[in-house]
Amino acid sequence: MLAFRSGLVRVLASRARAPQVCTSFATGPRQNDGTFYEFRTYYLKPSKTNEFLENFKKNVHLRTAHSELVGYWSVEFGGRMNKVFHIWKYDNFAHRTAVRKALAKDKEWQEQFLLPNLAHIDKQESEITYLVPWCKIEKPEKEVHVLWWNATADSRAAGRHQSHEDPRIVAAVRESVNYLASQQNMLLIPMSFSPLK
Repeated sequence: MLAFRSGLVRVLASRARAPQVCTSFATGPRQNDGTFYEFRTYYLKPSKTNEFLENFKKNVHLRTAHSELVGYWSVEFGGRMNKVFHIWKYDNFAHRTAVRKALAKDKEWQEQFLLPNLAHIDKQESEITYLVPWCKIEKPEKEVHVLWWNATADSRAAGRHQSHEDPRIVAAVRESVNYLASQQNMLLIPMSFSPLK
């Protein structure tokens, strides 16, 4: 289970029948750090979600041959359902560009995954993010984890309740909301092929 909280501003495309793409890029000094993570969200047609996920599971090796998959989750609750969320690691923007070009030329990936699944996607969002200096990505001791690690949804709720009693946390949250443009919470369940469980 992954609880994802996004405080990023999203630029939404107008709703159309064809799959939509939404992208936002981080700007500022963090771009000089090189390594970044692309957070991709696919909004799937409800009747096609299982078919999409089975196809990805069968063909994930074709995609990971080009770049590192950090994690892949389906949304349990939080916002629109029938959504998958995945994170890819890149050394820099040149690396990402090279990967995207290689995928465009990879006939096996195109024929076995991309073309059969395009009709299953309603909308796609992509965000570029950087780790904050005190953060690191590693596999946790337990198989249940979050961008904020929790053993269960109940333990997350208990921790949030406890944090509301801590005046230091309350003060920090009150200060940080001055900089928050939007916020979204999701509970994510890892797929069997996800490196982070």
